[in-house]
Amino acid sequence: MRGKFEDQGGLFSYVSPEARVPKDHPLRKIRELVRDGLGDLNRTLGTLYSKEDCR
Repeated sequence: MRGKFEDQGGLFSYVSPEARVPKDHPLRKIRELVRDGLGDLNRTLGTLYSKEDCR
């Protein structure tokens, strides 16, 4: 789904991902890169959507 990221980890786990993944683990850098890329893609795709309020 598109939209603002909302961390819902509490619904599925009692231990947060921050506590599970070590601070120096490569996944942390990958996560940053993916979020940056998806943010760019979101802005690009956003221009394709109608500017009208569809509520």
